[in-house]
Amino acid sequence: MKLTILGAGGLRTPLIIREMVSRQEQLNLDQLSLMDINPDNLDIIQSLVDPIVHQEKPSFRINWTTKAESALKDADFVITTFRVGGMESRVVDEKVPLKLGLLGQETTGAGGFAMAMRTLPVLVHYVELMKEQCPHAWLINFANPSGLLTEAIIQTAHWKRAVGICDAPSTFQRVAAALLQVPFEKIFLDYFGLNHLGWIRGVEIDGVNFLPQFLKTLQQNGGFGELPFDVDLLTHLQLIPNEYLYYYYYSRQAVENILQSEETRGEWLSRVNRALFTELRQLKQNGDTAAMLQSYQEYLTARSQTYLSKETARQHTLIQLAPQVSEALSNSGYAGVALDLIEALNGNKPRLMTLNIPNHGAIPVMGEEDVVEIPALVQQNDIRPIAVGAIPIHCSSLMQRVKEYEQLTIAAAAEGSRQKALMALTIHPLVNDYSLATTILDQYQQLHSSYFPKLH
Repeated sequence: MKLTILGAGGLRTPLIIREMVSRQEQLNLDQLSLMDINPDNLDIIQSLVDPIVHQEKPSFRINWTTKAESALKDADFVITTFRVGGMESRVVDEKVPLKLGLLGQETTGAGGFAMAMRTLPVLVHYVELMKEQCPHAWLINFANPSGLLTEAIIQTAHWKRAVGICDAPSTFQRVAAALLQVPFEKIFLDYFGLNHLGWIRGVEIDGVNFLPQFLKTLQQNGGFGELPFDVDLLTHLQLIPNEYLYYYYYSRQAVENILQSEETRGEWLSRVNRALFTELRQLKQNGDTAAMLQSYQEYLTARSQTYLSKETARQHTLIQLAPQVSEALSNSGYAGVALDLIEALNGNKPRLMTLNIPNHGAIPVMGEEDVVEIPALVQQNDIRPIAVGAIPIHCSSLMQRVKEYEQLTIAAAAEGSRQKALMALTIHPLVNDYSLATTILDQYQQLHSSYFPKLH
């Protein structure tokens, strides 16, 4: 089996390779091809991976390349995890709406729109290459906004063997398993929504829903830092929202919190990423591999501990309140989700997973081909949605509006339509204003320059 990662010069790559090495017998992996357009970053990432390879001596071959064609040749699985324009473009995504008093965030609202518009043409280009080089491969998309891009892969690029992944539902499932002291596989997460716009309706073990118990635990502890919602809101909803719904339920507070910070999340990441790569290059020149690995681990810890902190003005406290979840959290992440999915598609063992896939009737109020984030049964070369059924109106109405925004964004990028791009921004619940949408679109076109598709 050959696995290809597009965007392997990113800082998550050593984590997924470490996970692959630990699972190599189950994966039956022969070749791993790691591709990135930035040769300098790819070289640094290779230096972080080499100690793993030297120590573990994996049975599969690793190929590092800047050529997409050779990376994709005869691949069985392709993971996309690239960021068009880098962190510098994320800063633009965030700052433009913030100056207008609107949310600036990489996957949600105006920022998510800009990221999608930059990414869609590149993603479609890679799919066209896949049609030539690996026409039977599964495409696993982790590039953000994951659900929107997955829908474009299926509907616009006409690549049906595609699935979007996100680690948020899986991470919550691991936390719930640790708190309830049961194996991860014993829990069925009754989850529905779109990517970064979903709700947990049930945490079930053998048909018994433990969500009420979980909500009671939250109430007794005054909430957890990883869930940035007031306990009263969760009690009223009788649902646990995905953390990204903070931007909808607390939209004004989120903007105020970011504006009161010295820098946005994107600015912080851009700064620390530059510093890390500069430090790693110097340490590589000095031949100090141990110091490289230490700096990398310190970076990962800092990144994790500050996740969503600027937007929510909250600190992570879950591990302190419930120490048994520490190990569960350390075993989560997109690497685990991606490899669980690959193992199941290879026929090793059927799995129930929360994935971004076409609806196919799972949520009656959504379109048949709408990509939604729902539970699915994954088995050899097959992914089948699990019926979700009726959902609360306040959830379905928000999902339908955001889905229309997503589809307009996809069409705008595919057709080069300024009118559809402007309408997509206008109807998004976190913009909701034609004049502001016009200003935002004009500034994105100017500041993103060649990364942004030409509109007419």
